[in-house]
Amino acid sequence: MALKELNISPVGRVEGDLDVKVYMENGVVTRAHTQAAMFRGFEKILAGKDPQSGLIVTPRACGICGGSHLYCASSALDVAWKTTLPPNALLMRAIGQAAETTQSIPRWFYAIFATDMANKKFANKPLYQEVVKRFAAYVGTSFQSGVTASGRPVEVYALFGGQWPHSSYMIPGGVMCAPTLKDITRAHAIMNQFRNDWLETIWLGCSIERYMEIQSWDDLMEWLEENESHRNSDLGLFLRAGLEFGLDKFGQGVGKYLAWGTYLHKDMYNKPTIEGRNPATISPSGFFDGEKYYDADQKQVAEHIKHAWYTHQEEGLHPFDEPIPTTSMDIHNLENSDFGGKYSWSKAPRFMGHAAETGPLARVIMAANPANKEHQFRDPLFGDIMKRMGPSVFTRVLARMHEAPRLYLKINEWLSQVRLDDEFYIKPTEQDGIGWGATEAARGALAHWIKIKNGVIENYQIIAPTTFNVGPNDKDGNPGPIESALEGTEIEDPHDPVEVGMVARSFDSCLVCTVHAHDNKTGKQLAKFKL
Repeated sequence: MALKELNISPVGRVEGDLDVKVYMENGVVTRAHTQAAMFRGFEKILAGKDPQSGLIVTPRACGICGGSHLYCASSALDVAWKTTLPPNALLMRAIGQAAETTQSIPRWFYAIFATDMANKKFANKPLYQEVVKRFAAYVGTSFQSGVTASGRPVEVYALFGGQWPHSSYMIPGGVMCAPTLKDITRAHAIMNQFRNDWLETIWLGCSIERYMEIQSWDDLMEWLEENESHRNSDLGLFLRAGLEFGLDKFGQGVGKYLAWGTYLHKDMYNKPTIEGRNPATISPSGFFDGEKYYDADQKQVAEHIKHAWYTHQEEGLHPFDEPIPTTSMDIHNLENSDFGGKYSWSKAPRFMGHAAETGPLARVIMAANPANKEHQFRDPLFGDIMKRMGPSVFTRVLARMHEAPRLYLKINEWLSQVRLDDEFYIKPTEQDGIGWGATEAARGALAHWIKIKNGVIENYQIIAPTTFNVGPNDKDGNPGPIESALEGTEIEDPHDPVEVGMVARSFDSCLVCTVHAHDNKTGKQLAKFKL
């Protein structure tokens, strides 16, 4: 059998460093390793600092999910300091979080993922020319419209947060903004422009209300054929081309999913506690093992370091029990890593002992849980899709795009619930303690753990969705979600392994660098390029 090794970097198009090495036999990936090649060290930065430092430092962990980190940092301090949150504060935080996620949806689809559908690999497909016309990078007609429209929700965030990214308007005890009626009216108008410029006219080809009637895969297929407006919308084109191009045939993953949930109900989380958080979420939390739903209990998280470049801790510790990371690995080992040993700066988080995929697919699976409460999302669509089709690149992409109409509706609903004459902030009393804050960033489950002692941060731990997804093997040799999703992928052209990129980009990992592809036996470099 022909055995080849491909070293592929980058497979993301955002920030950071992610290398992927895949082993091939007869053009099929039999094993994969994801390698996070950059040490971040935010936990080390925060050690010994004032507890509120996390409000400033952690949003800088990501240039496009800074609001999500702020959400977690403020929430963790709410728990540690036993604050009281007024309803307005919870509404304003939810609006900010939802606006940041909504802006990411068209930006990710057109600028990060859909350009791969214009790859020459699909040139023999009937829909290829239409895909190129709309989705080709920079010149595609929908590329330009979608990326431009993604700026509208950012305006809503900045209206209340003062700026985006790296806002600091969420603080323990509430928010540091006092919107006027003019601000609320303007926010409604901005979201209406987003709907009119892209969401309904270009993406859906119908009203949001019509789209929200879809409850099953059969309903979606009926919607697709209902009229030409649906069929020729960008969603219609993605559905038709995605199936025609076979995107539903690869990138399955571990088949287990974790969501912390987000958007805390304005009347159900006014006295923040770790135990009281999950029941108060509007986008529900949960863990799904492929058959059964479980509570997303943060106590079930453990991080493994057998294959990560850390020397400081035991295997499988909970974040509250993890020490500040220490490292001794020479950075030059990045080039010639021993994949039987340590090979990544990413730890390997596990939930209930399992590798778990985080992200939009996890969220829509939790929304399909029949046990969800009345105040939570109840949407059976992806429960049906998972039973009918299972996970894949196609399913993962569709899940992310499916969130846009619902978030649009929720942002408008929350804007209407703000009571301008009521308080937005209640000053807390600083104290020692422990706190946990979580949310759903655009890419998935994000959480912060904090320990405060003698008035300063004793320990701070962050587990981002990308850490869950790009994490290496655990101590038992079980692969992480992206490593698993790559296995079984057929690579048509080792000089242009677009399939590997599509799998990883369907997770939208926050990591990127350069591509190297070479033959394992001869050592000959097959390709070197930037994606």
